[in-house]
Amino acid sequence: MAVTIRDVARASGVHVSTVSRTFSAPHLVNADTRNRVLAVAEQLGYRPNRAARGLTTGRTHNLGLIVADIANPFFPPLIKAAQAHARARDYHVFVADTDEDPRVEEELIQAFTKQVDGVLLCAPRLGDRTLARLRRQVPFVLVNRRLDGVPAVLMDVGHGARLAVEHLAGLGHRRLALLSGPEGSWNSGRIREAAADAAAAAGAELTVIGPNSPTEQGGQIAAPEVARAAVTGVLAYNDLVAIGLVEGLAELGVRVPADLSVVGVDDIMQARLNRPKLTTVAMPTIAAGRTAVDMLLQLVGTDEPGPAALTVLETTLVVRESTAAPVEGRAARLSSREAT
Repeated sequence: MAVTIRDVARASGVHVSTVSRTFSAPHLVNADTRNRVLAVAEQLGYRPNRAARGLTTGRTHNLGLIVADIANPFFPPLIKAAQAHARARDYHVFVADTDEDPRVEEELIQAFTKQVDGVLLCAPRLGDRTLARLRRQVPFVLVNRRLDGVPAVLMDVGHGARLAVEHLAGLGHRRLALLSGPEGSWNSGRIREAAADAAAAAGAELTVIGPNSPTEQGGQIAAPEVARAAVTGVLAYNDLVAIGLVEGLAELGVRVPADLSVVGVDDIMQARLNRPKLTTVAMPTIAAGRTAVDMLLQLVGTDEPGPAALTVLETTLVVRESTAAPVEGRAARLSSREAT
């Protein structure tokens, strides 16, 4: 016969209501009692009825996680971290991909409204007004996007961009380019502002090239314009753009870092496998996934939302092989090469 909640209560020496709370609201149960109930439930093979629990609590114990592009290697570590962290708290995660399309993003949020208790929005492309409207339909937490009144987890890409520019300037680069990201990218704006401030502080010129698709192809397409800009150092919106730029420059006969230094953002696995290995800003994606889940569960676990939470995670610069000191006269040589 199937094991029931009463069997677990009897074997644990607690009331049925305590077993129920252990699975529906574990934060309300003493840690020792909760652990004892969970151990007994595991031993007896008890599995709570999610549908019945949902009718009682009004919760699905499901979360939605929406990303801008699941093919971008930046997102899978975050997704896996969020799923594992949610599973440990008896929640399931449904993952969806917008393909960088804000219209699809809005459709997905609305589709999730009745299916999940809350949504994690990673690098959303929707405007502030639309997000403010949608949050009235379903609770959500933003990742790498800031909006007044909405809980958010930010990876401090502005700090990382400053470190990247300071690194290039410290090597002697004074003519820099920034390959910006797609329109609607909140991160791209933060990178641009921080890079401009850091370049000014270092006495360097910064040329902004973009917007660009956040893909390898986006970097390849931008390569001729980068060569024409006669710069000696480049900060790309992300690692995919940086890797595509290196490929595009190679086709033009421009060597990295011998002729041009390139820095990416994200520290995806390909950054370590690329040749040259990419200097990049490492983003704490695993910590962001876990933190965002904690923040969302806290949000959906209360009837009266408190003040919006904000967590900012530190970024670091990882120096590899794609940056080096500029060779004297390099910028002029690149400019003349492109002109001929």
